[in-house]
Amino acid sequence: MTGQTRWGILGTGLIARLFTADLLRLGHQVTAVGSRSLQTASRFAAQFGLAKAHGSYDLLFSDPDVDVVYIATPHPFHAPNAIAALEAGKHVLVEKPFTINAAEARQIMHVAARRGLLALEAMWTRFLPHMIRIREILASGTLGEIRAVVADHTQDLPDDPAHRLNALALGGGALLDLGIYPISFTWDLLGAPKTVQAAARFKPTGADAEVATLCQHANDAVSLTVSISDAAGPNIATVIGTQGRIDISAVWYMPTDFLVYDSKGTVVEHYKSAVVGRGMQYQAAEVERLIGSGRLISELLPPAETIAIMETLDTIRDQIGLRYPSE
Repeated sequence: MTGQTRWGILGTGLIARLFTADLLRLGHQVTAVGSRSLQTASRFAAQFGLAKAHGSYDLLFSDPDVDVVYIATPHPFHAPNAIAALEAGKHVLVEKPFTINAAEARQIMHVAARRGLLALEAMWTRFLPHMIRIREILASGTLGEIRAVVADHTQDLPDDPAHRLNALALGGGALLDLGIYPISFTWDLLGAPKTVQAAARFKPTGADAEVATLCQHANDAVSLTVSISDAAGPNIATVIGTQGRIDISAVWYMPTDFLVYDSKGTVVEHYKSAVVGRGMQYQAAEVERLIGSGRLISELLPPAETIAIMETLDTIRDQIGLRYPSE
């Protein structure tokens, strides 16, 4: 379902540009952009051929030609921005991490439920075709009992102390920017962790440069994740079962290929990605499907799970001693 739901974009940074490009490439309707600066909004609108550029967030929220707002502002502003959009009667797709903490996530979901609107976390990896196929393989029992999930998200990102990624006031750091991907992935495949152990390394700004987690899940399956913001690793993931494994190629959280092996190491399936663009359109399609059918909850990422994942991130932050100024 494309072309019927009208999107408004809040924020004009890189992720907003990537999302908008994917939507327009696949025939979705983007009608407006909102920024704190009319000049910035106008440049964004001109770049993508959008009909409207708003020089304030409130003008975007009140635009009658917008049905759903994509929240692409820095992490600490997700909650107030999403709540304002919901109170204005707009559905919201909120960039990950959904919020700074679980308390803010609960606030957004409470307002969405009260207003009868959709609030979905923009964990776009959940909706990609290769992830859907992986869930099918696991459900079929091909791998037997799942014993472990291992994933890294490691990038060599800017070290500038003033950069958003290194600024605590903007929620910067490896955990919320990068770690949300493997943590959400382990939740997706193994469910809630029963135990969480975390370790971290910090930058001079106080932002976390590296976070590693070891979690135990149902049936004592384990997950191992490493997220680093100042060193690039393989960015691959492996799902290990008693009857086989899945090796997901780099970059595992983007549209990519994977190999399925049986217990003897023989390849039994080679999945090859055929996604057009970056792949962010699949989460938009889920939003449009839900709105079109009058539903508010996605089976792939329900509100309760988004909140619970934020609770896991809160637990990790408690263990490594990470706090943000807004808390």
